[in-house]
Amino acid sequence: MLSVPVTLSGKTTDGPFSEDTQTMVINAHGALVGMKTKVSKGQALRIRTRMAPEEQDCSVIWIGPAAEGKTQCGIEFARPAPTFWRISFPPLDWSPASAGVVVESKKN
Repeated sequence: MLSVPVTLSGKTTDGPFSEDTQTMVINAHGALVGMKTKVSKGQALRIRTRMAPEEQDCSVIWIGPAAEGKTQCGIEFARPAPTFWRISFPPLDWSPASAGVVVESKKN
């Protein structure tokens, strides 16, 4: 889990909104966030981190349960943006063996 402060904005039937929140999970394709604003699956949003002025278009791809007054929402970038979060993700072919990690097997 990686909590990154973000601002999500978009439009609802009540008009435009902007909400400051935190991510719960991030990856090169989007994030899982908690939102107070009611959004729907397929809804277009814009996301901006508080670490950088860059913004990304995204859409809601999953609506989950509420926790602590916020609904869990899976959002996906319109285009993959692996540098948006300003962290390095491991390459797609990464494995513990390629990192020099020794995995011991359990013997009975």
